[in-house]
Amino acid sequence: MPYIIQILAILCFPLSLQAQKGKHFLTLQEATELMNRNNPTLQMAEKAVGIARGERQKLNAFWYPMLNASGMVVHLSNKVEVKQPLNTYTEPAKEWIQSVIPGEQLISSILNQVGNYTLSVPLLQRNLTTIDATISWPVFTGGKRMYATRIGNRMVDMAQVGQAEAHALLQTELIETYYALQLANKILEVKEQTYQSLQQHYDHALKLEANGLITKAERLFAEVNRQEAKREWEAAKKEREVAHRALCSLLDMEEAKVDILPVSPLFVTDEIPDSIFFKCLIPSTNYKISRLRLEESIADNQLRISKSAYLPTIALFGKQTLYARNLPRNLMPRTLIGIGFTWNLFDGLNREADVRVARLAKETIALEKEKAENTLDVLVQKLYSELQEAQDEVSTLKTTIAMSEELLRIRRKSFDEGMATSTEVVDAEVMLSKVRIAMLLASYQFDVSLASLCSVCGVPDMFWKILESPQITQIFTDYFKVNYAYR
Repeated sequence: MPYIIQILAILCFPLSLQAQKGKHFLTLQEATELMNRNNPTLQMAEKAVGIARGERQKLNAFWYPMLNASGMVVHLSNKVEVKQPLNTYTEPAKEWIQSVIPGEQLISSILNQVGNYTLSVPLLQRNLTTIDATISWPVFTGGKRMYATRIGNRMVDMAQVGQAEAHALLQTELIETYYALQLANKILEVKEQTYQSLQQHYDHALKLEANGLITKAERLFAEVNRQEAKREWEAAKKEREVAHRALCSLLDMEEAKVDILPVSPLFVTDEIPDSIFFKCLIPSTNYKISRLRLEESIADNQLRISKSAYLPTIALFGKQTLYARNLPRNLMPRTLIGIGFTWNLFDGLNREADVRVARLAKETIALEKEKAENTLDVLVQKLYSELQEAQDEVSTLKTTIAMSEELLRIRRKSFDEGMATSTEVVDAEVMLSKVRIAMLLASYQFDVSLASLCSVCGVPDMFWKILESPQITQIFTDYFKVNYAYR
C-alpha cells in the first residue's frame, strides 16, 4: 500500500505544478496596456523628448539678457602715481620775481633748489578689491536667434516622432507575438482533434480487423497515421511553448508562474480599402518621412544661420561696480552703459564654407526623403498585396473546409459499411487538418500584415478601429478626409 501511495504521489506531482501555474486570460488591448507599463524602450523615448526640450530651452536662452557678476583682488607690483618736476612751477615764479624785484638773488636761489625736486602724487594703492555686475543683451543678431528657436522646436518634434514610432513598433511586435500564441493554440487544437479522430479510427479499425472486415495492412496503416498525428501534436505543444515564452518575455511576465491564454481571436475582414488610401498617408504620417522632413527644416534654418554670419551683431551692455576698495570714484566710474556692435568683415572664407556645407546637407536630406518615399511606396504595395492574398485565401478555404468536412463524413460512413478503405479515411482526416491550419495561417498573415501596414503608414491606432469595426473602407475614408483632405 505505501508503494502505491508513492507512485500516485509521483504521478500527481506534475499535475500539482500545473495547478500552481495560474491561467491568465488576456485580450490584445490588455496585453498592450501591460506592455506599455514601465517599458524601457518607451521610457527611453520619453527621456529623449525631455532632452530635446532641454536643448530647445538652451537655444531660446539667446533671447534673454546675460547677467554676470565678477570680482577680483589685485596686488600691483608698483604704485600708480603721477610724477611732476617742480621746476615746471618754480621757473614761472622766478620770472615774476625778477620782474618785480630786478636782481633779486635769494628767493631765486631757493626756487632753483626747489625746482630740482620731483613731486609724486599717488593715484592708487597697490592692493585693490572690486565686485562688478555686467549685463549684455543682443538686440540684433542677423536672425540667428529666430532660426535657432526654429531648430529647437524641430528637435522636439523629431523626439516626439521617435516616441510615436517606438510605440508603433512595439505595438506591431506585440500583435505579431500575441497572435502567434493564438495561432499556436488553434493549431494545437486542430492537431489534438486530428489525433483524437485518428485514435477513434484506429480503435474502430481494431474491431473491424477482429471481425475480419478489414485486413491487417489497413489496421497498420491506421496505426502509423495515428502515431504520426501524435508526433505532430507533441510538436505543436513545443511550438506553443516557444510562442508563450516570447509573449511572456515581451510583457515582462514570469513564464513559470503564469499561463497566458489570448482571448482576442484571429480575424479577417470582408473588405479592405484601395491601396491609394495607404499610399496617401505616407508623405504625411510615416515616421521616417516625418523625421526627414524635420531634418530638412533644421538644415534649412542652419543654412540661414550660416548666411547671417555676413551681418553685424548689435548688443546693449552695462556694468555696475557693486563694491570697490582703494579705487577712487574720480578715477573709475561705478556705472557704465552703452551699445556696441561686432562685424566680421573677413574670416578667411570660413563663412563661405559653412554656407556651402549647409546647402549640401539640405540637398542631401531632400534626396534621401525622395528615396525613402519611393521605398515606402513599394513596401506599402507589398503589405497590401499580402492582405489581399490572405483575404482571397481565407475566402477560398472556407469552401474547401466545408467540402473537406463533408468528404470526411462520407468516407467514415463508407468505411463503417466496408465501402472505403482506411487509407481514404486517413487522407480525408489529414486533408481537413491541413485546410484548417492553412485557414489559421492565412488569418494570422492578414492580421500581422495589417498591423505592419498601419505602422508603416504612421497610423497604428487605425488597427484598433479596424479591430472594433469590420467597415474598413469607411473608417479609412473618414479618417483620411478628416486628417489630410485639407493639407
